[in-house]
Amino acid sequence: MRFLAITLIVHAPDPVTGVRVSTADRFREVLDDALLAEELGFDGFGVGERHERPFISSSPPVVLSHIAALTSRIRLFTAVTTLSLLDPVRAFEDYATLDHLSGGRLELIIGKGNGSAQRELFHVTTDDQWDRNAESYDLFRRIWRQDKVTAEPRFRPALAAAEVWPRPLQQPIRVWHGSATSRESADLAARYGDPLFSANVTNPIEPYAELVRHYRERWEAYGHDPALAAVGAGTAGDYAARTSQEALAVYRPVFEGRLAFQKKIGLEPVFTTLEDFVERSSALIGSPQQIVEKVHRYHERLGHTVLHLQADRSGLTPARHRAALELFQCDIAPVLRKEIPDPPWEWGPGPLSPTERPQHPQGGAEGPRPATPSTRQEEGGGTS
Repeated sequence: MRFLAITLIVHAPDPVTGVRVSTADRFREVLDDALLAEELGFDGFGVGERHERPFISSSPPVVLSHIAALTSRIRLFTAVTTLSLLDPVRAFEDYATLDHLSGGRLELIIGKGNGSAQRELFHVTTDDQWDRNAESYDLFRRIWRQDKVTAEPRFRPALAAAEVWPRPLQQPIRVWHGSATSRESADLAARYGDPLFSANVTNPIEPYAELVRHYRERWEAYGHDPALAAVGAGTAGDYAARTSQEALAVYRPVFEGRLAFQKKIGLEPVFTTLEDFVERSSALIGSPQQIVEKVHRYHERLGHTVLHLQADRSGLTPARHRAALELFQCDIAPVLRKEIPDPPWEWGPGPLSPTERPQHPQGGAEGPRPATPSTRQEEGGGTS
């Protein structure tokens, strides 16, 4: 099994302290989280794309390019690239450039995106959003594989033997299809023989398991080898501690703060108590053994071989955030890597070797601080 840390770059008040940092500081947190993920041996780091409040993740190619300059091993993901809103030619140019700058570490998770504000911003309607997503992906895929493309798409100007530069480093880049519960995304992924990434965040497991079942059915219907289907899945939250009592005690104010924020912006929470959230959602909150058992329960329903955790420290102190991720990598990830298979392909830069992995966390101590752009300059490492 492989593990990603993902952020949508929510820019909202901290759920526990109520403090909202500046935009610049929020971006610095993202960079620090990416550096920490690489340091601790995560396989990938993902940045979402949203074009509405309270997110500031409208430009993932820029953010991921900065992260690429600061890292060397970790794979870089989009989560998701909203192709229904974008010109696929321009998106290709951005991501082909990023693929070179990252040394071929880029993977895309595409999706139509959601939210009425960003649809209005880009003049996309509920009637045409799925057609736009499918058309944009088809064109994006062709550009990645062909030196010259001729096409007459519906939602952008025609192309006549068009050459798009630069040509990408990876031939081709891997594209996942992100979906909450939409069969359209699952069918598109199956049609092209691409992996599926289930959001697996908002609801109990049933709708996500049904989506994955549909994906696998369509995968076979399109004539693909069932052994080559690959699924990733998200988590609604995560916090690992030595005991379940400690995990619940630390995470409770985080959950209650997020619950209050959801109600404030008019969202109806699916899980109204922490206990229900831990029991029925995909959240991984508890002792290492509890988390391992829960991932296995979800794997029985989803068959996923990639799992994402929340990269953000929102509501947690930096020391607790780091200690929880260290515990995950020391006591949880090795078990799951051994017991659940990897996706059916070469991953690329592998996890850290045993000598590079973090030492076992002792008593939740803060430990060494992950390098930031400023500390790397002080150490002579440079930032680009």
